[in-house]
Amino acid sequence: MKSIIQFLVFSLFIVATTSAQTINQQFFDKTEAFLSKEVTNGLLEYSGLKNNAQLADLVRTVENADLSNTTDATKKAFYINAYNLHVINAAAQAYPLNSVQTIAGFFDGKKVRVAGENLTLNNLEKNHLLKPYKDARLHFVLVCGALGCPPITNFAYQPDRLDAQLDQQTKIALNNPEFLKVENNSVELSQIFKWYSSDFGGSKGAIFDFINQYRTTPISKSSKVSHYPYDWSLNDSAASSSQINSNTSGGNNASRYIVSSTIPKGSSEIKIFNNLYSQKTGSIDNLTDRSTFFTTTISYLYGLNNRFNIGFNTRYRSVRNDQLPSSAFDVFGSSQAGSTRQGLTAFGPQIRYAPVEKWTNFSVQSSFVFPIGEDLAGSASQPYIDWNGATWWTQFFNDFPIGTNFSLFTEVDLLIEDIGNSENGHINRVSTPATLIFSYNPNPKTTLYTIGGFSPYWQSNFDYFLQGGVGAKYQFTPNFELELLVTEFTNKFLLDTGGQAATYNLGIRYNIPSRGGKSRKNAPVRYN
Repeated sequence: MKSIIQFLVFSLFIVATTSAQTINQQFFDKTEAFLSKEVTNGLLEYSGLKNNAQLADLVRTVENADLSNTTDATKKAFYINAYNLHVINAAAQAYPLNSVQTIAGFFDGKKVRVAGENLTLNNLEKNHLLKPYKDARLHFVLVCGALGCPPITNFAYQPDRLDAQLDQQTKIALNNPEFLKVENNSVELSQIFKWYSSDFGGSKGAIFDFINQYRTTPISKSSKVSHYPYDWSLNDSAASSSQINSNTSGGNNASRYIVSSTIPKGSSEIKIFNNLYSQKTGSIDNLTDRSTFFTTTISYLYGLNNRFNIGFNTRYRSVRNDQLPSSAFDVFGSSQAGSTRQGLTAFGPQIRYAPVEKWTNFSVQSSFVFPIGEDLAGSASQPYIDWNGATWWTQFFNDFPIGTNFSLFTEVDLLIEDIGNSENGHINRVSTPATLIFSYNPNPKTTLYTIGGFSPYWQSNFDYFLQGGVGAKYQFTPNFELELLVTEFTNKFLLDTGGQAATYNLGIRYNIPSRGGKSRKNAPVRYN
């Protein structure tokens, strides 16, 4: 038995030592031969790389590399090339696609093998390059598979001239007017300088000092700084090919926030949506009464991973019933006994899930909120403010880019209200709202849209509501956005009695990216 174990151990040792590949000049020469053949103007034709023998051979070498007897310069050059080759290979294996962001966990979830270690790309970048070498120039040679990155070169990074290559690529990037945008006394920087600020010194002055080392024309330290949206479109020379059907399409669509997507692992999102609903009722010939509801909905989501988010949903309401003439904005005025009411009315958990990995623009969100307070449905002494029972709301989102500046957002819901309340033989109210939003993005920061919605109520006395309106969203920073929306609203009762109703809405979205991670594109909060 002992001899068998010794034989197995010896066999495993032989397999391990023979599979390991010493990294020498041959690896760098082969990498250069591959890149010089496949890279044109910083782009790759991914459609032909999935079964590329050269790429497969290089990836195997990276996986089984033996770095035990290599110099520090060789290790550094090896890890740079290893990172770039794995990015190229991962994108090629998932092709067709328009962005590596559509691959769940591309940077921080999926693992690749490098010199015998199983690592995420973020681990490889941080722990084998940025931390040990503390060289900010690395950010201009590591390629993330996107147009927003510094372009991939058609040559390999070589140990014997690595320092000169790092200088060269840094100078190229920082003198490129599309990468570093200088106009009068303002400068727009890549998100790289925000995500990795500490690598460049941390402060505005230190970042400018670093940049000016490599600039032909230095930037004034008094310049106003902003960061333009990162373009995650794939660095694919065949990006316009009709065979690609994805959620990212370049132009202003490429930088907008995809509202139907889950948020990335480790990031957070806070949405505050304020809805002012007011209706005038009475008779067809004489409108006499006004009812107004102001609802603030606050939702929070956290990315457990790139496909599953958890959080909570809560709402605060004010209600006012009075006679005409009056204003919808009177709901913010003084209270009147028996006709006004306000308070926190519901709170509960919320999840969002992307059930199909490749359908990154499709997600399902579900919240279950419990009532807070007594007699929310109202009585003779106080008005209705909310349901006495719980509410279960499941929403199905999808987003369809149309060309470079337009998109269509769709939503279909299952809404069950007043769950658990059986007073007076009450039956839970069930509805299936459907919403369409057609958007136009004249620039990366601005969205103009029209909205239409229809909701049938499946009850013994069939009812429904209709609404249509126009809205706008503006992205003040990559992580902060404001939305305005006005709609006309009607339902069966209002149509039968000649009543009128409208909504006025203000939405705010704030995104907290994962620390040090490459997050998805930022843009406005969805109308909800």
